[in-house]
Amino acid sequence: MAGTDRQRERRGGGPAVILVRPQLGENIGAAARAMANFGLDELRIVAPRDGWPNPFAVRAASGANWVIENARIYETTEAAIEDLTYTLATTARPRGMTKHVLGPQAACEALHSRIGSGAPAGLLFGAERTGLDNDDVALADAIVTFPVNPAFASLNLGQAVLLLAYEYSRHSDPEAGAQRDLVMGGAEPATRSELLGFFEHLETELDRGGFLKPEDKKPSMIRNLRNIFHRTELTAQDVRTLRGVIVALTGRRFRRDDEPA
Repeated sequence: MAGTDRQRERRGGGPAVILVRPQLGENIGAAARAMANFGLDELRIVAPRDGWPNPFAVRAASGANWVIENARIYETTEAAIEDLTYTLATTARPRGMTKHVLGPQAACEALHSRIGSGAPAGLLFGAERTGLDNDDVALADAIVTFPVNPAFASLNLGQAVLLLAYEYSRHSDPEAGAQRDLVMGGAEPATRSELLGFFEHLETELDRGGFLKPEDKKPSMIRNLRNIFHRTELTAQDVRTLRGVIVALTGRRFRRDDEPA
């Protein structure tokens, strides 16, 4: 293939690219090709419409087979991000949520900062027709938007991945990790799994206490609560402390269904 030199060392690393409910194998392949162009190699796919593996994805990847072959498949967005400590959601639409909104440069600088200090991070991309839904966006720490023509803001999946993969590659900063360590004070940031456990604990107790009412407002109330905590960049110790506070207030410990008794 033109522009491919298999004698050169292959770059890798960077944030995980998470495609949520993608529809066409060709678009998955185009995203994988864009990742390979700029040295990203961790592809995660949530509930692909046409199943997996997909021969159309392999064909469209145009030789970026290692990205496709190593892709991991998940049933839910929560499962795909549970080991990450920082997640950004890409969207062009206003969502009515109070969330930090970053441009591509600021987003990639934030990703470099965390990844450079050993904290795994990821980028969420939605389905071709609808993008990410509000519940997916609520799981992210911040939103990434592109400075596109507001009258025609639609990007296809491959384009969106290409833009952020390029920006991430362009803004490599070896000092970012050290700067992040100073900001975090050496504390470990909470993983998505730890945060989700805390959210479920808090929401269960609020539901028992009658806070999450009326019922039709409950989903938006939960999203708003989660967004409050996402903006604070909780550490693992913060989460343990907050869960201890809930236990002290309610007298009840909480166990997720997937945790051992």
